[in-house]
Amino acid sequence: MSSLRAIVALLFMLAPLAAMAVEPDEIMSDARLEARARALSAELRCMVCQNESIDESHAELARDLRLLVRERLQAGDSDAQIRAFLVQRYGDFILLKPPFKLSTWLLWGGPFLAFLGGAAAIVFFARRRPSLPSSVPLSARERARLESLLADEDRPLDPR
Repeated sequence: MSSLRAIVALLFMLAPLAAMAVEPDEIMSDARLEARARALSAELRCMVCQNESIDESHAELARDLRLLVRERLQAGDSDAQIRAFLVQRYGDFILLKPPFKLSTWLLWGGPFLAFLGGAAAIVFFARRRPSLPSSVPLSARERARLESLLADEDRPLDPR
């Protein structure tokens, strides 16, 4: 049982290593540039996987983009210049956190609008639902009928 726990613990410790897809031949010799490349790669969306950064993706396009980022860093481009180059080429979709502007307002405001729409629908349907009638006293005819039904209930059944 303890060896199973040790194996599970080892797998949990190695799991973060599997998340990074950077190949050893991609790593730059300059640690400062490599740190910048990794930070940029973590901000860029893999166009194949679409829910992963290029730093995490094993797709061939993600590898090409990681190499492109490293080439641009070695050429002396700033982080902003590299982002601008990739946005010009692929659009704002390549950024995992696209900027708020006219073309992306629905992306940023969509969840809020969906919440407001859902709240409005709940209020609308709650108001349309018929309310329970308030307690209205029984008429004399209704009371007599009720008493006769209750009296019939108290009579013993005919034992035939």
